[in-house]
Amino acid sequence: MLAQFSYPAQDFLGGGIGYSPMYIKLDSIPGSSFLTGLGLEPKNFKDPFVIHGGEGFAHVTGRWRIGGYAGVGGTTISTIPDIVVFQDNNGNDTLDIGEPSKNYTKYFNPTIEAKFTFSLGAASVEYVMPLLQDLEISAGALMGLGRAGIALDQQSGNPRWADVFSNVYGTMDSTGTLFYGVDSTEYADPSILPGTVPGLLRDVSATFFNFQPYLAVKWQFLERLGLRISVGFNKGTITAGSWVLNGRTKISDSPTSAIQGASFRTMLYIGL
Repeated sequence: MLAQFSYPAQDFLGGGIGYSPMYIKLDSIPGSSFLTGLGLEPKNFKDPFVIHGGEGFAHVTGRWRIGGYAGVGGTTISTIPDIVVFQDNNGNDTLDIGEPSKNYTKYFNPTIEAKFTFSLGAASVEYVMPLLQDLEISAGALMGLGRAGIALDQQSGNPRWADVFSNVYGTMDSTGTLFYGVDSTEYADPSILPGTVPGLLRDVSATFFNFQPYLAVKWQFLERLGLRISVGFNKGTITAGSWVLNGRTKISDSPTSAIQGASFRTMLYIGL
């Protein structure tokens, strides 16, 4: 009877859960080509991109295993540009010959920062192929939803706590009515615009289907502790017009973007 209960049937029972960072060498970051016009260098984004997450797996039948993965990661670049102040006599926002200019020497140089984030929630299905008693290889795929975002933050001063909650459009009374002051030339047909603020944050994001085929090696080096290493290729496509601004305004002319690249995932797990 003992001879009938041997490997590999014993290894195909149970499951595990653990911390699983994912490293993706992205082919490109959506929108990064426009950041150079703001004085930012997209090459300074972390490469490979790192997602910190957790992963779990369990055997269902035979050599088939299911699991799940959830994680999020981000990378930031920033700069403080030098400023030249010029007298724009013709109003074209360009320093022309003959227009006086000087270097700005005070302490209110703007800080420009861009942050790329990528979050992923996916289920996995894989087929297990045993090699040795405590060593196996498997082939499978992660399939789920991903969300990518680019946040651009431009600060021109030091924000104060009370100012963060101030109304930039005017004064709000107790009834919920907003009072917006204009001069006599604008009174007939006013444009409602925000006042001066110490910073401006714009965030564009999109949700998409993410697919990642992979090969994994699992080594059970202790009775209840093991290591998984996975190598694959991440493929996600954000269709044209799917990006939204600040979580609610659709950007209709946004282009098709790809979140793709070779991926490497490690997992230190507790289980069988």
